[in-house]
Amino acid sequence: MRNTARTPLGTRGTTGRTLRTCLAVTLGIGLLAACGGNGNDDDNGTGGGGDNADGGQDPVTLSIGVFGQFGLEEAGLYDEYMEANPHVTIEQTSTQRNQDYFSALVTRLPTGSGLMDIQAIEVANISEAANELGQYFVDLSDAEGVDLDHFIPWKVDQATGADGRVVGLGTDIGPMSICYRTDLFEQAGLPTDRNEVGALWEGDWQAYIDAGKEFRDNFDGNASWVDSGSSMFNAIVNSYPERFYNEAGEPVYQESEAVQTAWSMAVQAAEEELTGRHELFVTEWDNGMANGDFATLSCPAWMLGYIQDKSGGEGEGAWDVAPAPRPANWGGSFLGVTEASQNKEEAIKLITWLTAPEQQAKLFERRASFPSSAEAQQMEVVRDATHEYFDDAPIGELLSAAAADIPTLIVGPRDQVIQESLSRGVVQVEQGTDPDEAWASTVRSIENAIAD
Repeated sequence: MRNTARTPLGTRGTTGRTLRTCLAVTLGIGLLAACGGNGNDDDNGTGGGGDNADGGQDPVTLSIGVFGQFGLEEAGLYDEYMEANPHVTIEQTSTQRNQDYFSALVTRLPTGSGLMDIQAIEVANISEAANELGQYFVDLSDAEGVDLDHFIPWKVDQATGADGRVVGLGTDIGPMSICYRTDLFEQAGLPTDRNEVGALWEGDWQAYIDAGKEFRDNFDGNASWVDSGSSMFNAIVNSYPERFYNEAGEPVYQESEAVQTAWSMAVQAAEEELTGRHELFVTEWDNGMANGDFATLSCPAWMLGYIQDKSGGEGEGAWDVAPAPRPANWGGSFLGVTEASQNKEEAIKLITWLTAPEQQAKLFERRASFPSSAEAQQMEVVRDATHEYFDDAPIGELLSAAAADIPTLIVGPRDQVIQESLSRGVVQVEQGTDPDEAWASTVRSIENAIAD
């Protein structure tokens, strides 16, 4: 089964329904309200799922808030659901950067104003959403029609608050690989076969840095070895179960082996001038993927679809994928239904369908987002998948092997704040700040943030 590129939404054939999508770079209050209003004034909190006078179902509009290239729309799943449920119209609002998206979500949840029926939640925010913000999401633990048993257990645990409420259903997880440019590797005299490439750094991030030094010394051009120190930091830190918090919920980021190792490796790469100093998820970084500005990139499963979108025709035939030095999980998201929704029953039906094993398998087939459903992981379409854009790489085999060995990460209430602050600290080093000064500044920033 091939993982092939999708035709752009604006050019593919219609399904007889119109998918109205409002894309917002930031979650501005006015724009969000304009995109997210569902126009339903039902008092029962279940929305327009009832029968009308003619015996059919009343029309209902379901709004979904997501971040980045979330993939559900791009994979055609909204179209498929609306085709099977003619009374439902789905409207998506997308914000490019999760930190902007979640900050706005936290502001709106207590008031219920400007919220979507369904809100995506990134794994770095799921502990906060399940505990501090749990009251603002529908409890899915015993919701009608919801099946939690097909998910891998730790994915459900992440979305479960201390009071037992389950605030989201998992869409995907992020087993790690390394994406690389075969054209740049060939120019530097490095092997291009994915098995030989994986052997260059198997089991050892230091070997990955050493391969980068060889690339730097032999490549006649301006491309860097890796896109950024911060992406490298994220790949390494997420290969350890204990990163920013311990099992007791206490912050341990200053002394954890995960942070210390990831920080020192990223700093070493920066000081050896192996990094491209890119900021993640901005236009310059996106363009660098297409233009060959860097030879390697830390690639959780969802990044494959992102690279395909951003590299497009410019990068087609140039990218391949190999195992990461160590198994890790970076990212993975959830879909939750807000208590403010006037369409709860229909929203629950939608997220249950979107995260069912069959749809998770389709999302992997079309977008390479690796399933959080244990049942979906065992499907042939997942295990035997190849990716045409990445030279027919056997991503089903590669990512299944990575997923089997990833550690169960301890997720804390302010994971996103801590991880982003540490990533910014690595950027400071890339920009010339002394590593000790950058570390001290980063610690001060984190302490101030988590004290709030």
